[in-house]
Amino acid sequence: MALAPVAIDAADMRSAGRERLSLALMDARNHTLQLLARFEQALGPALRMPAAPDLVPPAWLAGHIGWLAESWIARNPQRSLGPRCPADSVRLASVDPEADRFFDPRLAPREERWRMELPALGSIRAYLLDTLETTLELLEHAPEDDAGLYFFRMALFHEDLRGEDLAVLAQAAGVPLGLPLPAGGAQRAEIGMPAGRTLLGWPEEGFAPGIESGAEEAQVPAFDIDAQPVSWAQFVEFIDDGGYDRAELWHREGWDWLQAEAEHDGRRGPRYVEQIGVASGAVLQTLFGRAVRMGATQPVLHVNWWEADAWARWAGRRLPTESEWQLAALQAARRGFRWGDVREWTAGTLRPFKEYAADAWGPQAELDPQPFFGRARVLRGASFAARARTKHPRARTWALPERDDGFTGFRTCAV
Repeated sequence: MALAPVAIDAADMRSAGRERLSLALMDARNHTLQLLARFEQALGPALRMPAAPDLVPPAWLAGHIGWLAESWIARNPQRSLGPRCPADSVRLASVDPEADRFFDPRLAPREERWRMELPALGSIRAYLLDTLETTLELLEHAPEDDAGLYFFRMALFHEDLRGEDLAVLAQAAGVPLGLPLPAGGAQRAEIGMPAGRTLLGWPEEGFAPGIESGAEEAQVPAFDIDAQPVSWAQFVEFIDDGGYDRAELWHREGWDWLQAEAEHDGRRGPRYVEQIGVASGAVLQTLFGRAVRMGATQPVLHVNWWEADAWARWAGRRLPTESEWQLAALQAARRGFRWGDVREWTAGTLRPFKEYAADAWGPQAELDPQPFFGRARVLRGASFAARARTKHPRARTWALPERDDGFTGFRTCAV
């Protein structure tokens, strides 16, 4: 009798044991290497693309994936301490003597990465394969508990997250990836949610990044929320009604951002939009190097928080709070609450939950939220470019309100 396949795409991979982790780590590394092959095919072996100050070079990002895992697993004699392992613990030598110089963010500041002479792509591939092999060997002997598996789960989480970042880079560079775009669908009526409670944070066992750590119960009054993210047809109505020219619809900082963008490139629509036929509602958006006619019912893509907030004001609605979004995602799936096509902006600024615990590895992964508390906005959900195992209704990320390079959209609530 054939054995059932081991599930490595499920959201419970955060608590996976050694066998599933081993398979998932191999899957994640294969995905990274496949993405690199796409970049090489489109850009050549040097992966040359225009510098983007808010992003990092694809070769650097790929090398950094291997570096972070090696630093906290193969080079870390105290890895079995899990989250209690201090950031300044002693490290062994890398399999690549130059790895720290190139891929440690403390030695390779963001502003220098586009100017650096990074290793050849073949060397980066070899480093990725070498570090994976060592990771898998050490995983075989790791204690089968949350502390012993913590950094192996972290390495998987980080590589999956960076895979989506590589897709964002591919979008910026016009590299075709063959990813299926979000499908449209008939618009459903908004969902009425009764008052309820939801536990913010990560109450389950297994790995969670620091930004999801802690726990606090939120009392949520009754609310009405869109069943799906705002569509292109809905957003085009906002543009047709002069939405990008009406200061009263915009947060003051958002209006300042828009004026600066308008002076630079005449912006009057989401990022990467080449043409909007207001009369017909047709939208052409450049996706992975190709102009694509977006369907009227597809979710609007590449909007920032300022644009989402302005649309909500124009529509007489508001963005949902984190608590509202999570409660609906957990309880209203059978009533038509659809998510997983775009990362979705929520109303409030980023803040830690009660009993927040910072990740020791966060700054080295450039995923430390602390400098962004009170400034960044929270994103919930997941995008079409995310791996299936990362799609969990409690997952939480963030971005500054002007960022529109990610695969971001939004939904709204009744006022």
